[in-house]
Amino acid sequence: MKKFLEDFKKFALRGNVLDMAVGVIIGGAFTGIVTALTANFINPLLSMIMTGTPGVDANGVAWTAGAAVSAFLTTVINFIITAFVLFCLIRGMNKLMSIGKKPAAPAAPTTKKCPYCCSEIPIEATRCGHCTSELK
Repeated sequence: MKKFLEDFKKFALRGNVLDMAVGVIIGGAFTGIVTALTANFINPLLSMIMTGTPGVDANGVAWTAGAAVSAFLTTVINFIITAFVLFCLIRGMNKLMSIGKKPAAPAAPTTKKCPYCCSEIPIEATRCGHCTSELK
């Protein structure tokens, strides 16, 4: 059972799985914005054009700009809050994931300086390519 949980943790915390989950959640929140825009502005406008009665939709319900803007702004604020919470969660998870990791060891040098002309040469070189001095 312990091996199963370790494998699941490796799978769930991989970068592409988290990216996909965030994308799905943000996509759902953005769908709410599009739905609110359609329901509060586009549908009443089309209904008024079709019925010819300004300020009343096809169902006879009065449409007010204040209520429509208020409902739309509420949806936008919900989207912003959702995005902020996801940002904080992912940032916290990244910090937790980096706690147990050791910093990477510095790479071995691949060049050295010529003691005669101070130019950079490959570490395996026995003769300087710039001043042709023989190296020890």
